[in-house]
Amino acid sequence: MNKDIFEGKWKQIRGEAKAWWGKLTDDDLDRAAGKFDVLAGMLQEKYGYTREAAANEIDKRVTDYEAAMKKKTVPAPVK
Repeated sequence: MNKDIFEGKWKQIRGEAKAWWGKLTDDDLDRAAGKFDVLAGMLQEKYGYTREAAANEIDKRVTDYEAAMKKKTVPAPVK
């Protein structure tokens, strides 16, 4: 994922991040502040992920979140 895109969507994603990674506190999420590398580092620390696994986890969660949001915003076909 493009790190600039991640940072730009952080406010939308932040609430979900707490549910995805329950070991992260509000202070952790405030410190991450949309910085991909900082969040990945926190996942490494709290969950014991490798750097690659942390980055893959973030990519997967954000991609799934975006797909779900697109489904919610697509209007139903008119009959």
